[in-house]
Amino acid sequence: MSPVLRSWVVNEAGKHCVLVIWFSVSVWLFWRTFFLYSTGPQYFYLHQMLGLGLCVSRASASVLNLNCSLVLLPMCRSVLTALRGTHTVRSRKFRRLLDKSKTFHVACGVTICVFSVVHVSAHLVNAVSFSVQFTDDFPALNIAQHRGQDPRVLILTTGVTGVLLVLILFLMFTASSYCIRVCNYEIFWYTHNLFILFYIILMLHVLGGAIKFQTNIEAHPPGCIRANQTNTTSHSWSNQQQDEDTEVESKQASQTVCREEAQFQPNFPEAWLWVLAPLCLYCAERVYRYIRGSAPVTIVSVVRHPCDVIEVRMLKSGFKARPGQYVLLNCQSVSSFENHAFTLTTCPTQNKETFGIHIRVLGDWTECFSELLFPEVEHSEILPMMHQRRYPKVYVDGPFGSPSEEVFNYEVSVCVAGGIGVTPFACILHTLLDGWSQYKLRRLYFVWVCRELQCFYWFAELLCGLHHKLWEENRPDYLNIRLYLTNTHQLGNLTEDRFRPLSSRLVIGRPKWKPLFQEIGKSNQHKKVGVFCCGPKGVSRELHTLCNTFRTSGTVFEFNKESFS
Repeated sequence: MSPVLRSWVVNEAGKHCVLVIWFSVSVWLFWRTFFLYSTGPQYFYLHQMLGLGLCVSRASASVLNLNCSLVLLPMCRSVLTALRGTHTVRSRKFRRLLDKSKTFHVACGVTICVFSVVHVSAHLVNAVSFSVQFTDDFPALNIAQHRGQDPRVLILTTGVTGVLLVLILFLMFTASSYCIRVCNYEIFWYTHNLFILFYIILMLHVLGGAIKFQTNIEAHPPGCIRANQTNTTSHSWSNQQQDEDTEVESKQASQTVCREEAQFQPNFPEAWLWVLAPLCLYCAERVYRYIRGSAPVTIVSVVRHPCDVIEVRMLKSGFKARPGQYVLLNCQSVSSFENHAFTLTTCPTQNKETFGIHIRVLGDWTECFSELLFPEVEHSEILPMMHQRRYPKVYVDGPFGSPSEEVFNYEVSVCVAGGIGVTPFACILHTLLDGWSQYKLRRLYFVWVCRELQCFYWFAELLCGLHHKLWEENRPDYLNIRLYLTNTHQLGNLTEDRFRPLSSRLVIGRPKWKPLFQEIGKSNQHKKVGVFCCGPKGVSRELHTLCNTFRTSGTVFEFNKESFS
């Protein structure tokens, strides 16, 4: 196997296998349902009336049922975290597939939107067919009251739930766009929670009974001749169809005499069978998370760092977390229902029960939260020690798993951070400071790219402390630090003596990724190197491409991207 193909298989094969299986099941469901409604004897008369619209509407509904059930599973964060942390899931390939849960959720969501358009279009055609192809022979089969009835009236009287589903789906889809999520996250949050109403209406959607099947096929074979009529008179409606296949079927059925009138009944609702189990699992997980996060945490300390970054240290009874995990923060004084994801920068240990996060003040929610943590003081005065600062009530949901947990499972790892994206790796550095020998990791390349020099002060002491510890333990090659300052107009350095180890590792300009990867590959030949990225999309995309196309020294780079689901 060539090096490039091997790198691609390592990084992409698992994801594409899952997508191929999912796509194949969707295609099989579509074709199976399409074939059933086009050739099934129980739908013979309905198919003659509606034609292709019947087959397309029902086939697209099967694909919608599948994806409406699957789209919930990637959002069961606690279940995915438990799977990642159990010893039964020993395969790193499977754990890395769990990191693609958000991608799969988006794929299912887009599929739901696309097939909803197909489903709605087919039903619009069906409404016209019900009106135009009205017949007195089978009044129970037709939802129209008479020939030529306005199709819009049929849609509004029998498809109210469908109209509501389309409106909800339109709001959820448009509010999920990148521009809205960035400009106004609250709109995305509130509209996305309409999924509860969506699933309730979905399970009521098919109760209208517009689609019916024949129940007495043996006593009334499709296309048979009534006993008191000739073939021509009994099938005057059928003869209106000009299709050659229909004429052949009518001729074959002309030899059979009906023993009774055709009887019809609505289809059995199937949507709830598809979504019930995933919906129950998701609801059970949400109840568990609500109970777990119902008690507010105790804010121990708040520190304001340069470049509008706030460090919050908290304490919560029974809280346990692994390095690289993240939590959902809720402050009801800011918003009762909004939860925002923040990576842990410190985890509870045996000697220290507190945990911490770093928050970049950017956006309405973080600005309001910052004002609550640091209220403006009207008079400049020093308060007595007994006047403790009163912090707002904060609730923490989590912790939840992330790709950064895998850093310790490689012999060599490369952590690439962009600005505040350093937070997942700060917790890993804290863990190594407490002790590194018990982990599989034997070499860590830490690359941090920032626009402003002051950003490096967020974790400068941590980096220097770990550097000194490794030198004292005669392992200076364990940690390789690369700092890049991209703002060339802000030339400077970390001038303090205590930060001297970082001064020599600071480079002005952007990193040249290809030479860096070649250097790492030559130093770690014939090894699997884990690459972890938390930063801008441009950097992530470039690193992903390099990992897939790297072809020298026999080194394989496994790409892992930090992504909150």
